[in-house]
Amino acid sequence: MCAYSLSEIEHHYGEGVHILDDPFLSTYLARLCAPSTTQPLFNALIKDLYTSLIRAVINQEFPRVNVEVETRMKAVEPRGVLKARLVDPSSRAVVVDLARAGILPSQVCYDTLNHILNPASVRQDHLIMARTVDGEQHVTGASISGSKIGGDVEGAIVLFPDPMGATGNSLSVALSAYSNGEMGRATKLIVLNLIITPEFIKRLKADFPKVIIYGLRLDRGMSPPEILDTTPGARWDEESGLNEHQYIVPGGGGFGELMNNSWI
Repeated sequence: MCAYSLSEIEHHYGEGVHILDDPFLSTYLARLCAPSTTQPLFNALIKDLYTSLIRAVINQEFPRVNVEVETRMKAVEPRGVLKARLVDPSSRAVVVDLARAGILPSQVCYDTLNHILNPASVRQDHLIMARTVDGEQHVTGASISGSKIGGDVEGAIVLFPDPMGATGNSLSVALSAYSNGEMGRATKLIVLNLIITPEFIKRLKADFPKVIIYGLRLDRGMSPPEILDTTPGARWDEESGLNEHQYIVPGGGGFGELMNNSWI
C-alpha cells in the first residue's frame, strides 16, 4: 500500500515545517487577500481553505488502523467486505480557538474532526488573546485574558488553527499553555496557518523544537531581491516577511478584522 504523500515546497527550515504546494488553494488564498474580497465571500473562502488544510493534516499526521467493513454488496456476495487502512477513529484531538482570528478556522477543524473521529474524543478549547504593543505600536508580545479549557490533553493531538503566522508571539504563548505539563502530555502539537513568515517559523521552532507547522503560503516580501531568488531557508537570517509594524508582506491585511467586520 502506497503511503500518503503531501505536496509541499522545497525549503531549508528543517523537519516539521510543511508549506503546501497546492495551486488550487494558492489561488483561493490569493483571492482571499485581494482588497476587493469582503463579506460574505471572505468567510466562505476561509471555510474552504481550512477544510482543505485540516484534511491534509489528518492525512499526514493522524494514526491509521486496519479495518474490515462490510459493504452493501455483502448481502449478495460473501466477499463484499472492504479491507483497508483508514484514519483511526479512536484518535483523541483537541482544537484550540485563538480568538478572534482563530474562531472560524477552529470551528471548521473541529467540525471536520467530529465527522471522521469518534466525537467523544474531540474537544474544542478557547483562548482569548491579543497582541501587546508599546507606545509606538510595535508588537512586544501577546497575552491571554481569558480561557475555556475543557480538560487534559494526555495522548491527544492538539491543533492550533490561526490564519496569520507573523511574529509567532500569540502562538508561542498558546503553545506554552498546552506544553507545560499541567494538562498532561500531548502526542503532537500542530499549528495550522494560511500565511507564515520566516520569523514565525524561527520563533516557534526556537521555543518548541517539536512543534509541527502547516502553512499554505510563505511570505518573505521584505527580503532583499537576491534573497527572494534563493530556496526558502537557505539564507534564513537574511529573510524577512514583516514590515516595521510587524505585519506580513505581501500578506492580506487584518484577517481578524475582516472575518468579523470589526475594525477595533
